[in-house]
Amino acid sequence: MTRQTFFPPQYGQPAFNCPKCQVYATQSWSSRSYGITFALCSNCHEPSIWVKNELIFPTPTQAPPPNDDLPEDIQNDYMEAAAIMGSSPRGAAALLRLCIQKLCKHLGESGENLNNDIASLVKKGLNPTIQKCLDTVRVIGNEAVHPGVLDLTDKADTVVSLFFLVNMVADAMITQPKTIGSLYESLPANKRDQIEQRDKNTV
Repeated sequence: MTRQTFFPPQYGQPAFNCPKCQVYATQSWSSRSYGITFALCSNCHEPSIWVKNELIFPTPTQAPPPNDDLPEDIQNDYMEAAAIMGSSPRGAAALLRLCIQKLCKHLGESGENLNNDIASLVKKGLNPTIQKCLDTVRVIGNEAVHPGVLDLTDKADTVVSLFFLVNMVADAMITQPKTIGSLYESLPANKRDQIEQRDKNTV
């Protein structure tokens, strides 16, 4: 999911990504007394609650949902980061760094030293754009937990961007290969045999 396809909840908007189900859906607004307003999601039929134009339930987050192809334990860390990003941007950045460390291990690296894992992936032909995504999350996640090195207090957009970078890495390294592999396997067996024979002849 890219930044262009995620629309965080905003008061009064007719549609956004529901803070409950995360699906982009139309919202039906209704006002109550004491400045309380409800927005009913057309997808999950659950309400979000707003007080004085501010979302108070579910816990507001600007983070997009995690890529569905991320392993479950990484998704759990990702969602924990999303839950605390408002109160602790530094904590969220550190958790996202943990996400890509686990992701590198999922991709066959040691998982012991993230910098070394990324270097190993580069030697194996990692796309330079994905390398930059990994290193950006790595460096910001590292420095966010060192006092005085990187202040994320007033840089919510920076932390939000890290969520998108994690999803971009997952899309490039897991989702795209899985989708392409599935489509390739759907080709007739004789066609795949011809392709494999062609490639052998070009070696």
